[in-house]
Amino acid sequence: MASSLLLLLDDIASVLDDVSVLTKVAAKKTAGVLGDDLALNAQQVTGVNADRELPVVWAVAKGSLVNKAILVPAALAIAAWLPWLITPLLMLGGAFLCFEGVEKLVHRFLHKAEHAAEVERHVQAMVEGGADPARMEKDKVRGAIRTDFILSAEIIVITLGAVTGQPFWTQLAVLVAIALAMTVGVYGLVAGIVKLDDLGLHLSRKPGGGAQAAGRAILAFAPWLMKALSVVGTAAMFLVGGGILVHGVPQVGHAVEAWAIDAGALVGSLGSLGFNLAVGLVAGAIVLGAVELFKRLRGGGRAPAH
Repeated sequence: MASSLLLLLDDIASVLDDVSVLTKVAAKKTAGVLGDDLALNAQQVTGVNADRELPVVWAVAKGSLVNKAILVPAALAIAAWLPWLITPLLMLGGAFLCFEGVEKLVHRFLHKAEHAAEVERHVQAMVEGGADPARMEKDKVRGAIRTDFILSAEIIVITLGAVTGQPFWTQLAVLVAIALAMTVGVYGLVAGIVKLDDLGLHLSRKPGGGAQAAGRAILAFAPWLMKALSVVGTAAMFLVGGGILVHGVPQVGHAVEAWAIDAGALVGSLGSLGFNLAVGLVAGAIVLGAVELFKRLRGGGRAPAH
């Protein structure tokens, strides 16, 4: 009896150790998507009234939990009955990440005037009172939840790829752990980021030179943080997406790994990252070109109006 109990406890400890190790592996693989998730969601909440920022973040976080409650069972079903789909889904997720990254760059550098005009229209509507704040808030929440579903699907699929071949309960535990950790981590950080300006304003109004200086520093730092998150998130899209595509073709993935080992730790790591980045950029450009071509063909060959 005692020996059976000890064996059971040893088995439980072994499973928990496996879950811990695999969760760390999955967390590393999904870190790039996490950076993009954080940047996108922080941007989605901007423009909301200050007193509604945290309720909006909470509403999106609840939507994110619902998304993951749908995605985790779906991922487990795929692993159980359609395991051959995991690699194609990973490749599709990687290609989509690269496509999103290139689309961001194109929009940022080739459509500056359109973006500026859109922002101006939004600001003008708010100033003139023509926009319904409650409706705009609901639209923002719905848009953020849709974005979260896509990014959550990528996180879950990448995690599923890391636990392929493991027992069902280990897969379930790792997927749930990643889903909860990512949700709490992302939306906890988003809540902190969107309230940074309020903290800076509060400190800048307090008596005492130190508090006011800290407040001014925070106010100056907050916009730069948002820009940095956007840049890091976009770069992570190419690195993660390109890495998924590279490792999805075993011959290429093994060749890159072998070269990285021969080149040494620093050069090998930088070279692998550079290769993943290049593959991500090229793949994203190809997918974007295919999407634009499809749109034009569907529109009867006419170029989209600007």
